[in-house]
Amino acid sequence: QVQLVESGGGLVQPGGSLRLSCAASGFTFSNYPVSWYRQAPGKERELVATIRTSGGSTVYEDSMKGRFTGSRDNAKNTAYLQMNSLKSEDTAVYYCTVTRQKTAYWGQGTQVTVSS
Repeated sequence: QVQLVESGGGLVQPGGSLRLSCAASGFTFSNYPVSWYRQAPGKERELVATIRTSGGSTVYEDSMKGRFTGSRDNAKNTAYLQMNSLKSEDTAVYYCTVTRQKTAYWGQGTQVTVSS
């Protein structure tokens, strides 16, 4: 069955960096785009980035452009979200998702907390 497992979250100081991972199994990973979302307390889930099958990525919000980069390693069935220059407003649970055969699959999320 399709499984997505995020990791790499944690507590980081403002200005710091984290790299999140999304390990996939149960399907042909290289055939599908992967998206990252985040959800902050009391807010709706928002789209962060989409990583195309080719490995190129699009980061959607101006507040994240230039700081966040998506990538993937198809040999490892893993997608990544590199986050630099982190700010307190980046605090959220980060999720990866894949849509396969019209069904969206989500991981359990990984908590990112940016605080001094």
